[in-house]
Amino acid sequence: MTHPNPSINIGCWHAGESPPEPFDASVQAALLNVTRPIYVIEHPHGLAVSQSGTAELCEGAGAAGRGMPLRAFVPPLHPQGLGDCVFKTTHGLRYAYVAGEMANGITSVRMVAEAGRAGMVGFFGAGGLMVPEVEEAVARLQIEAPKIPFGVNLIHSPGNPELEMALAELFLRRSVRLVSASAYVEPNLPLVYLRAKGIHRAIDGRIVCPTQLIAKVSRVEVARKFLAPPAEKHLARLVELGRISSEEAALAASVPLAADLTAEADSGGHTDNRPALTLLPTMLALRDEVSARHAYVRPPCVGLAGGIATPESTAAAFALGAAYVLTGSVNQCCVEAGTSEAVCAMLAEAGQADVAMAPAADMFELGVKVQVLKRGTLFPYRAAKLYELFTAHDSYDQIPVKQREALERDFFRCSFDQAWEQTQRFFMQRDPKQVERARTDPKHKMALVFRSYLGRSSNWAIQGEPTRRIDYQIWCGPAIGAFNQWAKGSFLETPQNRRTVTVAMNLLYGAAVVTRANWLRAQGLAVPGSAVSVRPLELAEIRKRIDASS
Repeated sequence: MTHPNPSINIGCWHAGESPPEPFDASVQAALLNVTRPIYVIEHPHGLAVSQSGTAELCEGAGAAGRGMPLRAFVPPLHPQGLGDCVFKTTHGLRYAYVAGEMANGITSVRMVAEAGRAGMVGFFGAGGLMVPEVEEAVARLQIEAPKIPFGVNLIHSPGNPELEMALAELFLRRSVRLVSASAYVEPNLPLVYLRAKGIHRAIDGRIVCPTQLIAKVSRVEVARKFLAPPAEKHLARLVELGRISSEEAALAASVPLAADLTAEADSGGHTDNRPALTLLPTMLALRDEVSARHAYVRPPCVGLAGGIATPESTAAAFALGAAYVLTGSVNQCCVEAGTSEAVCAMLAEAGQADVAMAPAADMFELGVKVQVLKRGTLFPYRAAKLYELFTAHDSYDQIPVKQREALERDFFRCSFDQAWEQTQRFFMQRDPKQVERARTDPKHKMALVFRSYLGRSSNWAIQGEPTRRIDYQIWCGPAIGAFNQWAKGSFLETPQNRRTVTVAMNLLYGAAVVTRANWLRAQGLAVPGSAVSVRPLELAEIRKRIDASS
């Protein structure tokens, strides 16, 4: 192993408790030992590595004869050192790692609690659930895992703003301090209410926001609105309604609507399929621009989601400047996920190309799509067919007879009238005004029945309904394929061995190894890929390796 310019040294090294070993034979072990420094020494017999001793970093020190020439130096990097310290301190975390929300409780109470106990944070997947179901989950978290960080998701429901406000009121009533806002294209009254209610000045003059809102976005124009203070029209309306005071409105006008922001790249579920390599730098630059304009005391932290599935992708996210990483797809096949064993098995077999975009149940009429698994299920093709028929016809009766017969036989497995009865009962519980509209608008009636199939398809998957396996809707992105490839041949290849914290710690520990290898490369050393290969490790082994200096 040679250096491109052997004459360049960065200082000198003084021997420690163990002698240096040849670079080629010892660099991998040194990289894996992330809590110890790495000294690369110009030894008479070639480059050598030591993890003990002392170094003087000064130009020409080796030539001065005060010690052996030091070619490169890499400091320790505990996984806790990854990410932004401001983000970790603000939310009381040891690790800059977020278990992202997956709707219908797939990111379960159990998963959120496990992440919190490990020094990370998880967001309960409240999307698609009724207010009492969400309140029950919040109560369980507050009882079963007190004093640990946790959050809850608030997903945009364009057809049901009353539900969003009811959830906002629930979060405030139950003192939920961390809320993730997802699938929004425009901030609205419930979000501003969450952020502004209870805002006050501390004794030292700092503005304190009881609710920390983390927005998950993939578009610059949407991010700009979340990074800016709440819109004046929303604050004024909340004051008019008596929901906040004029003092709260004035203070809220000087802080960003989102305390932090997750740049969502090519992910599962709602996604714009944006490439992380271009999305994150753009969001960071936008954050800096908006923060400077408003002179924020504490600018929002920006994390990255979408594609976080291997040590390399995790390290890349932090190298790009991500304050934290957020995972989703790789958690869905963990044992704590609120889904069926059948789904976990299907996900464990998926490759990176085994995903597709399909119409979303919650924003069907708007043409919004979600990314789902296509391997082993016909859901994406059937969902696309429903949207095609919806856009082409003004009522169900206008659809050609043969196509209606196929829908009733293969999709609904009952007549359209029977499907409508089921759909009507569902919406009478959740959003009665949709039923009222459908009674006078046949196109909307058709849309609700189609949406019912889309919504039930995710429940069939979660419940593992064997007779509906071909219709499973499983939200995931290409990250699941990358994870499966990395885990192949290891204990993590088996779904039953996948646990949220084990997966998380493997990604973080592996990212620390990869980052240190890149620091060596940045100093001109050729580090072979084989030396940076980090295979999945049992959680106990990772803790053994990193706890020595914790």
